[in-house]
Amino acid sequence: MSLIYNEEQQLLRDSARAFLNQNGPVARLRSARDAGNAGGVPDQLWQQMVDMGWAGIVIGEEHGGLDFGFVGAGILCEEMGRTLTVAFLLSSALVSATLLRVMGNAAQQQLLEAIATGNVMVAPALDEHPRHDLRATAMRATRTDAGYRLDGCKTLVPDGCAADYLLVLARSAAEPGAADGLSLFLVKADNAGVSIERTQLVDHHDWAEVSLDAVEIPADALVGGEGKAHGPVDACLDRARTCVAAMLLGISSEVFERTLAYVKERKQFGVPVGSFQALQHRAAQLFCEIELLKSLVLRALQAADERAEELPLLASAAKTKACRTARLAVNEAVQMHGGMGMTDEFDIGFFMKRAASLQQLYGDSYAMEDRFASLQGY
Repeated sequence: MSLIYNEEQQLLRDSARAFLNQNGPVARLRSARDAGNAGGVPDQLWQQMVDMGWAGIVIGEEHGGLDFGFVGAGILCEEMGRTLTVAFLLSSALVSATLLRVMGNAAQQQLLEAIATGNVMVAPALDEHPRHDLRATAMRATRTDAGYRLDGCKTLVPDGCAADYLLVLARSAAEPGAADGLSLFLVKADNAGVSIERTQLVDHHDWAEVSLDAVEIPADALVGGEGKAHGPVDACLDRARTCVAAMLLGISSEVFERTLAYVKERKQFGVPVGSFQALQHRAAQLFCEIELLKSLVLRALQAADERAEELPLLASAAKTKACRTARLAVNEAVQMHGGMGMTDEFDIGFFMKRAASLQQLYGDSYAMEDRFASLQGY
């Protein structure tokens, strides 16, 4: 399969880049930080994205979506990485929508239309520790006469403060560390016993700490089979990992281009510092790493749409490579900007912080490298 975009995908990329450069530039993030505003999604910006169909990018036409697939979603994520735009795209329109589409019953999938139209936000409440590990889930789901009772806490829930519903992973059997016994539940955010507290990471993006204290939910809140959620959830997260890798690709590409422009202008000893062979070698190496990442991310996105059996391996490889390439890109950008790279005058620090946050999301490079090796039989 060709590792280049077709004409329709190129048009999506061009329109997304033009829109985000105009409506969601890095300057918006700087202004919000300087004003001390919460790192949420501006209502007007999100509504514009919804109007363009972005909220339904992977949702089928039968539920009011575009059904453009994950290659299209990856294009949007890459462009959002370039401008550090925050939106509900990843948490609600991609992760949660995919979980409902793959695991939900007909009644639960009715939410997909509301997600596609931007009328409902659904946040995935999956992790309980800073390091992603579904098997470490300790939140308990206890059967009751009416359904289930949930008790426990979730950490770093993306966009949890704006959510109307939460997709909560809980343990209905076995002990933490086991893949068996995990179940997924659809919980209203305003349900009695649900407490949501806003928290921010260094990248000025809203996350949430969610506590569930004796939360009573009906039996039909169960998404998928009881005790059998680990495999389907992890498979859905492979698509999310690939989209996160696309965001990291966008960050890497943008800081590389900004750095090239800077070294062509910055002069030392009367000549541009970009003429120094040592910097040229470092720039050439980074260029090759980014080009390799582009091919790997696109191949993983294509697998998400068409070859699901290849996705676990490709998603693990793409996330690992994206983490390492983004880390190299932002570090080289800081160094090639010289002393100015350490100051707030340039935007490089914003990219470094967002890259650090995304590297941890749904598995860092070490976890993904280990997963890749395990899938290969090591």
